[in-house]
This record gives sequence, structure tokens and C-alpha cells, in this order.
Amino acid sequence: MVEPLTRGEAMPRNAVTDGPEGRTAGQAYEDLCARLGQERRVLVAFSGGADSALLAVAAHRVLGAAAVAVTAVSASLPAEERRAAAALARRHGLAHVEVCTDELTRPEYVANAGDRCYHCKSALFDAVAPLATLSGAVVALGTNLDDLGDHRPGQRAAAQRGAIAPLVDARLTKAAVRDISRLIGLDTADKPAAACLSSRIAYGDPVTEEVLARIEVAEDGLHRLGFPVCRVRAHAAGTVARLELPGPDLDRAAGLRDEIDAVLRSAGFEFCTLDLQGFRSGRMNVLLGVPAVAGR
Repeated sequence: MVEPLTRGEAMPRNAVTDGPEGRTAGQAYEDLCARLGQERRVLVAFSGGADSALLAVAAHRVLGAAAVAVTAVSASLPAEERRAAAALARRHGLAHVEVCTDELTRPEYVANAGDRCYHCKSALFDAVAPLATLSGAVVALGTNLDDLGDHRPGQRAAAQRGAIAPLVDARLTKAAVRDISRLIGLDTADKPAAACLSSRIAYGDPVTEEVLARIEVAEDGLHRLGFPVCRVRAHAAGTVARLELPGPDLDRAAGLRDEIDAVLRSAGFEFCTLDLQGFRSGRMNVLLGVPAVAGR
């Protein structure tokens, strides 16, 4: 459990550098905590990934009970990620609540156009608005500097709602987030990125609970086969599964094609394919003319 900082307490330092500025991870952490210290109360949008975990723990250390981690729960959040977020919050003594979001009732979200993430973030802000108003807190998102160059319409919704991005304000890249997380002992330091399940559905195909459940079951099965980093991309209204794996796993996957095929078909897919280009974060964005990010 990470205790809140006492006034004047120094942050830990180490020799890991953070980009061209040459900050150590400890100095970068100081910058993050100094930024959080400018707020009275924060609600941290907390998925349990590396970015939001660092932000939630840092906010707890700086603000104590005035920092609350909030997890948005819907069919687009894998059950395992929900459990992991709750477990992390317990380990570190975070004030943690869950809110149910209604994005799947919103036609603009279900339509799955290029601005789907805008409507998802809007649903999140609508769900946390009563809590933020009641507590006088600002909503903090785990956006980092690298995210600013990606296709993320949700950032527009965040700006419209007055949310803050302390990791950006502290000039933290994804690599810096992981360095700091190792420094302070967070087990999310090396956790693979885990975007919401809706990001696996090809733009233009509707987002439905059935297809989201199909993807979740398929990825859970692949994890059990020994592929911790994987993406099951759904095409053709959820009938075709295109599997992305890191490059080093492709040969092993070919040797396990029968087992993989069985996992994907038992999840409800009719056709199963292996993407020979391997895993790339945001791969569906190429359908919008936006480059994907290799292996992030």
C-alpha cells in the first residue's frame, strides 16, 4: 500500500532518463506530483492500465482521500481488466468506485464511425459528472504525450468537459510512465496496453454486446494458450476474426493453428485469419487513413 506524501517529502530518484530533457524517473515523478498538487480534488479515470494506474497512485500520494479512482464499467471493458483494476486499487489503498456507462445505448457510438471514442468519452463524463459536481473535483485522464499524436477523438470530448491530463502537463511519454512505475514498484510497469474491446471492431460495423462478448471470450482463450499480447479484430459484422500477435509469436501461432482456430470458432467467429504483419496498436485506424503504431 502506498501512503500519501507528507508535506515536504522528497520523491524517490534513480538513473533512468526520460527523453531528451535528461530527467531521471524520480524527477519526472516529482513533476507529475507537483502538477497534481495544484488540484484540490480529482477523479481519476482509472482502467487499471499503466497510465491510469500511475496517475491514480500519484494522485493518492499527493491528495490522499481527495483523490478517487473511477472505473467506467460497460460491455467494452473486459471482466479481467475490471478485476485487475479493483485489485490494484485495494493493494495501494486507493479510494475506488465504479460507474456504469451507457455508450451502447447511444446510436452514434453503436454506429462505430471514426468518432466512436468521442461518444465513449462523452458517456464517461456524463456518468461521473454528478460525483464531480458533488465533490467539487476535476476529472483527470491518463493521456500521455505519445497519445497526442494518435487518432483519439476522445481527447476532444475531454477538452469540452474541462478534464485535465496531468501526464501530458508533466511531459511524460509512455516510456517515462513505465520507468516511473518501475521506480515506485507498480506491477503495471510492464503491463501490455489494453484498449477497450470496441476498438477491435472494424469501423462501420455496429458495436454490439454480442460481438464484444465474442472478442472477449476469444482473447481470454488465446491468453490461456500462452499469447498474453493479442488482438482479435472483428470484421464483417463479427463473423471474421483477424488475429494480431507480436512478430516473435507468429511462428508459434502457425504451429498452434488448430488450437487457435478452435478457440476463435468456439467464441462464435465463422472465419479465422492470422495477420502476417503482426500486432500494431490502433490497427483499425488504417481504415480511416491514419497509420497504426507498431507493437506499442
